[in-house]
Amino acid sequence: MILVSEDNRVLFKNLSIIVPIFNEKENIQNLISHLNIWRQKGCEVIIVDGGSQDGSIHYLIKQGFTILISEKGRAKQMNMGVKYSSCTKLLFLHADTRLPINADDIVITALSNKIAIWGRFNVSIYGKSKIFPIISAMINWRSKITKIATGEQAIFVCKEQFEKIGCFIEQPLMEDIELSKTLNKISTPICLTQKVITSGRRWEKYGIFSTILLMWKLRLLYWCGVSSQRLSKEYL
Repeated sequence: MILVSEDNRVLFKNLSIIVPIFNEKENIQNLISHLNIWRQKGCEVIIVDGGSQDGSIHYLIKQGFTILISEKGRAKQMNMGVKYSSCTKLLFLHADTRLPINADDIVITALSNKIAIWGRFNVSIYGKSKIFPIISAMINWRSKITKIATGEQAIFVCKEQFEKIGCFIEQPLMEDIELSKTLNKISTPICLTQKVITSGRRWEKYGIFSTILLMWKLRLLYWCGVSSQRLSKEYL
């Protein structure tokens, strides 16, 4: 529902979509088209740039988007976006992830039931490889079992609770895992079966099986106590 003030000015829907970006020029037109959908539907779209040098900010400003400038790092960028947000419900969207139709209403309804305070979507990876549906299914299965959400699943959360737990831990990797672990102490996640679509470009660029093995390795080492700062040196 769109809130309207007494002087009939249309205000934001009660959902802020926060998008951290860095050098997204190759993807920028597609991103602009997608974000315009949610902006036209009344969502607050907050883009936080981590120091892009490819001109991507120029395209966004020309389309009327307000850009926040932050130090590089998804956690830092998303935390800055939250500070700027004027809504009570937050959704964190990667620049190469696309939300399903009516995602705004789905999230607002899900977070209004007073039972759970956070959640995520299922994910579908798109690209040329026939193995992407299998990888997507494994990610969704793992997330359902472990109750750990990853960034490409478009995590959403009530702002009040997000700020109470201290926001994202500002580390170079695994900030989504740490957020999930902390929020799980308060409530189990809402696991939406609707799917966001995310790009398989990273897998295709660096090799699908090489990327899978690297991510498994990084997660195992992180679980064993290796710092995210050290692991970030191996990240693609």
